[in-house]
Amino acid sequence: MTVSTISTFLLLAILSCSTNAAVFTILNNCPYTIWVGAVPGGGQQLNSGQTWTLSVPSGTSGRIWPRTNCVFDGSGRGKCQTGDCNGLLRCQNYGTPPNTLAEYALNQVNNLDFFDMSLVDGFNVPMEFKPNSGGCTRGILCKSDINGQCPNELRAPGGCNNPCTVFKTDQYCCNSGNCGPTDFSKFFKTRCPDAYSYSRDDQTSIFTCPGGTNFLLLALLFHSTNAAVFTIRNNCPYTVWAGAVPGGGQQLGPGQTWPLTVAAGTQGARIWPRTGCNFDGSGRGRCQTGDCNGLLQCQNYGTPPNTLAEYALNQFQNLDFFDISLIDGFNVPMVFRPNSGGCTRGISCTADINGQCPGELRAPGGCNNPCTVYKTDQYCCNSGNCGPTDLSRFFKTRCPDAYSYPKDDPTSTFTCPGGTNYDFALNQYMNLDFIDISLVDGFNVPMTFRANSGTCSRSISCTANINNQCPRELRAPGGCNNPCTVYKSNQYCCNSGSCGPTPYS
Repeated sequence: MTVSTISTFLLLAILSCSTNAAVFTILNNCPYTIWVGAVPGGGQQLNSGQTWTLSVPSGTSGRIWPRTNCVFDGSGRGKCQTGDCNGLLRCQNYGTPPNTLAEYALNQVNNLDFFDMSLVDGFNVPMEFKPNSGGCTRGILCKSDINGQCPNELRAPGGCNNPCTVFKTDQYCCNSGNCGPTDFSKFFKTRCPDAYSYSRDDQTSIFTCPGGTNFLLLALLFHSTNAAVFTIRNNCPYTVWAGAVPGGGQQLGPGQTWPLTVAAGTQGARIWPRTGCNFDGSGRGRCQTGDCNGLLQCQNYGTPPNTLAEYALNQFQNLDFFDISLIDGFNVPMVFRPNSGGCTRGISCTADINGQCPGELRAPGGCNNPCTVYKTDQYCCNSGNCGPTDLSRFFKTRCPDAYSYPKDDPTSTFTCPGGTNYDFALNQYMNLDFIDISLVDGFNVPMTFRANSGTCSRSISCTANINNQCPRELRAPGGCNNPCTVYKSNQYCCNSGSCGPTPYS
């Protein structure tokens, strides 16, 4: 369901009569987590509905800003997609554009508090900043859908840059002190007339109240917010560790789901399955496929091979763009489809690619793309001039809707209106259950394995008296070893991937 509620931070600054210190009570009413940055003050993760109380001494000048799509480790180190402050949860410096800024200076000339809202560092989250005591009533509001309407030249993942950040020229940055409004600054000014749109904007964008005034600062999401909810479900009979940038990561047992809310305007985003993972209590470890620098909460993309779901929200004509990509190879079958907004065209890649993978592309737990293996222009398209190959066709014939090499035709990219929500399902091949009995680890107890529901009637059994008939060299207390366990040679263990049956097998 499209998220359509007004989402807010509540930032309430209460000035103490005795000390004139300001107490900022910051409330996150957004439907997803936001990380507040403050100098002075540091920073705080705020899940939906949580608050953070921040005391600021009189005479202080400072900034408060929202950060989005952050991932931090236990020591408070990581990164944010917007508003990042040197990779720290507790900010010591101002945020990196784009981010909407609330600026203030308490108890200044004539004991006035000065406050403004600035888009000089761009925009990420709409905001309102207003006094709520002392007879001072004039506030500032910037709640337009700037991310959705952002000019293409200024677009950034999760926000909209100011032109100075992009072009770094005197025309936009006013380094010489002599500049005026531009078409880009007017884009911001017409949507948020009370906010600073460039560094020499007129002084009417600064507001004052008597010292001791209380303030209300709300970081809003525009009324028709286009944040998307991705419902990630593990339909596999084994555990999968989903990775997401932005979003981090989550262990998903069979049948478990992970709802991931992503801010409007996000681009360059990925979701992928990881397999064969082992993490300690601090979220550090490794995965056999899709590993992201040994972290449970991914900060970077995964290591091939891994099946990729890619998306960019609220882009050209406010459309969401999404695809499945096999450019990083394949590890787990996948379905990626919209589930709201009347958009019905989804993508699936459920073929048995791992089982059919060409020998030269095989990898533990997956099937590599040829670029990963050969690293040549023929497969990687580094020069921008390449075409399909026999190896890319292997992927394309099995998953025709997915990208099979970097310059695959753009019909593999699909669109839905901004604000659409999506299902992301990790499936077995063709949504089938696969069963077997294996003696690769030897034998101890006879067994029968059969379906007992649906229309599936085929069963498997292994009820021979193997323990009593076991060759002497394979005998073990209570069972019969497989020859690989005893001899540990390629002939029996197939370590090279090239072996055949033996008298023991």
